[in-house]
Amino acid sequence: MPGPILARPAQLNLAAILTSQHPTIDLHLPAYEASTRNFSQAIADFNTRAIAEINQRREAHTAEVKRLAERVQNIEKETNQCKIEEIELIGVLEREREEAKEAESYVAGLRRQGAAQREAVAALDADIEQYRARVANLRNERELERRTLAMHISPTSADLRACERAWRCVIEGVGPEQLLIRYFFKDGEGSRYTREANFVLDVSSPSYKVLTSTPLLPTLPILLDQLNESQDVYYFIKCMRQAYMKLFS
Repeated sequence: MPGPILARPAQLNLAAILTSQHPTIDLHLPAYEASTRNFSQAIADFNTRAIAEINQRREAHTAEVKRLAERVQNIEKETNQCKIEEIELIGVLEREREEAKEAESYVAGLRRQGAAQREAVAALDADIEQYRARVANLRNERELERRTLAMHISPTSADLRACERAWRCVIEGVGPEQLLIRYFFKDGEGSRYTREANFVLDVSSPSYKVLTSTPLLPTLPILLDQLNESQDVYYFIKCMRQAYMKLFS
């Protein structure tokens, strides 16, 4: 901070000094010393501010140089990366050209295959027409066979219905050459409740088999042996009814 402002010394009156008994001149040394100190302090303050400004500018310059150096380094890195990417891009373009050539070759092969397949399809269409004609002939033959079979089945169906009435049962087909025979028994005279017994007979071979029986009959193996010896299915149905009746009684 600046020192106190000193009063300007009065003008020197040389005549008055010389006429005095003890002539002296007041040099105002305290004021001079104070002024000198203030001047020295001002110079020191200026020097301090100058050094601080210089240091501040030096630091700012150093920071700017460092920033520019980093920017240059980053630009060099980006440039190198761009060169690498350019090289890679050139490689990718070369590969794409090769792939395009291969794709064109593949498409040409597919076109040739398509032409060959169209020829094969035309041949298959001709074969299909032949197969359709054969299927139509087979259908006609099957229809004739069905009609012939219906003519032969009519008497058998009549016998089957007669057997159902005689032995009070229901006979149904449940699979290829498999018969389901069902019996119904009343618990007693006037009873509204009935019991059902049934079994499935496999007639696909001369050796008959009973696949299921509800309920199980202890005498089933004996009855089945008799059936395979006699080959009389209607009599076997009668015997099975009697065996179920005995089981329920």
